[in-house]
Amino acid sequence: MPIVMRHRVVATATAVALAAAALTACGSSESGGGQAESGPVSLTYWAWAPNMDKVAAIWNKKNPDIKVTVQKQASGDDLVTKIITASKAHQAPDLVQAEFQALPTLVSNDALADISKEVGGAKDAFAPGLWQQTTLGSDAVYAVPQDSGPLMFFYRTDLFQQFGLKVPTTWDEFATTARTLRTKAPDTSLTTFSSNDSGLFAGLAQQAGAQWWTAQDQKWKVGIDDPATRKVADFWGGLVKEGAVDNQPMYTPAWNKALNTGQQIAWVSAVWAPGVLTTAAPDTKGKWAMAPLPQWDTAKPATGSWGGSTTAVTTDSKHKAAAAEFATWLNTDPEALAALVKEAGIYPAATAAQTGGALAAPPEFFAGQADFYTKAAEIAKTTAPAAWGPNVNVAYTSFKDEFGKAAKAKSDFGAALTAMQSATVADLKKQGFEVAP
Repeated sequence: MPIVMRHRVVATATAVALAAAALTACGSSESGGGQAESGPVSLTYWAWAPNMDKVAAIWNKKNPDIKVTVQKQASGDDLVTKIITASKAHQAPDLVQAEFQALPTLVSNDALADISKEVGGAKDAFAPGLWQQTTLGSDAVYAVPQDSGPLMFFYRTDLFQQFGLKVPTTWDEFATTARTLRTKAPDTSLTTFSSNDSGLFAGLAQQAGAQWWTAQDQKWKVGIDDPATRKVADFWGGLVKEGAVDNQPMYTPAWNKALNTGQQIAWVSAVWAPGVLTTAAPDTKGKWAMAPLPQWDTAKPATGSWGGSTTAVTTDSKHKAAAAEFATWLNTDPEALAALVKEAGIYPAATAAQTGGALAAPPEFFAGQADFYTKAAEIAKTTAPAAWGPNVNVAYTSFKDEFGKAAKAKSDFGAALTAMQSATVADLKKQGFEVAP
């Protein structure tokens, strides 16, 4: 049995907020997947991606004996809490859409089933770094990867040319480019370090080789303040402190304006960035290009992830085999994957679906880069492994608090990282988990 289940003492912080409303909703006959049924199988699938009912309709037409009903849900911690609440009441659905970083929390609360025997054959359809995240470092498999968010470097081609800049291939070159731009155009920044979205920093640490949570001697070991992450924190902290990059948060009117007017000319983001730029910087359409993320070691190219989700089967499901069959179809079948791209607008985790078909043409905002998705697929193959724990929410909140203060004050990011490590360890102990030194 995996470590996260064997050493669960109490529920994680995410599960504490059990709302009466959620219990009421989960207890309805429409929501529950725990009732034994006779005749054809009926499965319930909680998902937040848009138009998943249209994708399920393709399955239902071909599989009349296994009907899947999609129930639209909120995403993030709200859904994690609702799943755990439903599981404790034995009223969870058969299938759930779960983010990679949520899997340990759900597994530690006995909410997800091990489907390794049912989906093991799907392993080769995905990049090793993505499949690894569904196993939690064990022989079990708790989900099938659905979509991914490999990190990349997005830049304004016109302004790079105007300022005589070269696209950086290493982080040292990235720093030099940021400084050079400041010298040539003091009111212009290469990019910003933002503390309001923890996922980007986690992905950058992942690229550098960080393993924030690992199992050691039947205990959780927290490695947030490890050499790999400290390298990333020191790098960005140094750039912020010297003013080589901006220190303002993303997704604000000021950030949108900076991108739209060319006050910021690049963005370290994920494959889904074109959709954001369409609304954040509409006047810059056709002026952007994508390149691989700058590297720490060009001999060993790697990228991190910002976002991504899976399809998991719950322990309450009375039809685990049928649910696992649907989860495999949804994320590996060519017709299903094409529908996911078209209807749900996701970047599929399955390697074969990352080029051609619905992704044959580049995003409209990047119409001038015909090889956008071909290049993205190559980058996605280099996704580094990631290690998540049962209190990601606490670590992410601490990042926003500690790095937010440090970025605003242009102070030491190392101290913020140490505080983030301490807060995460303290919470694990508070929740009753055994923690290695």
